Amino acid sequence: MPKDKEAYKTIGEVTKILNLRSRRSKSIPTHTIRFWEKEFKQIKPKIFIGNRRYYDEKNIQLLKKIHYLLKEQGMTINGVKKILNNNEPLKLDETQNNSINTHNLKNKLVKISNIIKSLKNIK
Repeated sequence: MPKDKEAYKTIGEVTKILNLRSRRSKSIPTHTIRFWEKEFKQIKPKIFIGNRRYYDEKNIQLLKKIHYLLKEQGMTINGVKKILNNNEPLKLDETQNNSINTHNLKNKLVKISNIIKSLKNIK
């Protein structure tokens, strides 16, 4: 039975939500989230008996922002810290904040589609 959206999530569940993968092994890289906790003071999970971490929706959204900025946008930890310390809201939609020009992206996709079609016709 799936958990309620408002329910606290374990660190393993959060790694699955963020789709974090270890490069070398098939283990869940919970160490990444623990490292981010040390670097970004805004992340404050509930820690219960046995040092078990539980994350609420606010912390999960913050981790999603950090993951996006570090992994998708290629920012540095210091750059992400500056953004998180800034009180202005962060727009994560790439097309909204113009980090990707949609017109150029569409043209590239059309070209790739045409190449694929021509390769299929070669057979």
